[in-house]
Amino acid sequence: MSPVPESRPSCAGCGAPLSPGAPCGPCEALAAALAAAPRPVTLAVIPARFASSRFPGKPLALLRGRPMVQHVHARAVASGAFAAVVVATDDARIAETVRGFGGHVALTSPACSSGTDRAAEVVARFPEVEVVVNVQGDEPLVDPAALGALAASFSDPAVQMATLVRPLEEEERGNPNVVKAVVARGGDALYFSRAEVPFSREGRPVPRWAHVGLYGYRREVLERLARLPPSPLEQVELLEQLRALEDGIRIRCLPTAFRGVGVDTQADLARAEALLPPGDFFVDASPKVR
Repeated sequence: MSPVPESRPSCAGCGAPLSPGAPCGPCEALAAALAAAPRPVTLAVIPARFASSRFPGKPLALLRGRPMVQHVHARAVASGAFAAVVVATDDARIAETVRGFGGHVALTSPACSSGTDRAAEVVARFPEVEVVVNVQGDEPLVDPAALGALAASFSDPAVQMATLVRPLEEEERGNPNVVKAVVARGGDALYFSRAEVPFSREGRPVPRWAHVGLYGYRREVLERLARLPPSPLEQVELLEQLRALEDGIRIRCLPTAFRGVGVDTQADLARAEALLPPGDFFVDASPKVR
């Protein structure tokens, strides 16, 4: 009987194979990128979960021959706004795929219940990180300029947390799947709801905004949010951002023309693939290692 080959050890932080006695090259490269970055040190985290109830394996679904997570990663890199871009996952298949196209991986606990929890777990490993942008892993057409705007908003020391809003279309007003944002004059969110808000009792025109679910956080705000239990309004509306508002955290709302194309089903995937620009520029132009 031939001997069973010994399994090669792997890095606990990113899952990369290790040579005996050698440090993890990808983790060292990530640490070096963060150490060399200008302040505020800004990290993009892409939470990626394999076990989606509606679309298992979604991050690895192919668009024009490349996994969706690679499209998201490439656009985050193309923004030029981040010291590094990290995919946070608890799945070895996703981790191997990301390492295969040269991306950074952070292995996170399967107990993480949300992308916010995954981002907080990643940030805990890197004390130099000051700002985090949570990039939805199911937005393969995410706009690099929108990500850059989120990151840039933290040049204002008053910004604790930031997100994007776009003009609400008339036909979306009654759609509970389109989240509405009510914004104060200074740009901070007053409320988010699935209901038609604000209500104009006398029919007067009022600015109406739809929420685009990308977030940026100062480190201490992300850590605070991850420690908080779900809030009453969050549980009623099923909107995680209400946890921040109920705890007194201000959320700066940045107007954008970007409309997300979230992928939750195979039909969504086909629609996103049809909307990809010719030539798939961002993936083709992305650096090998970031």
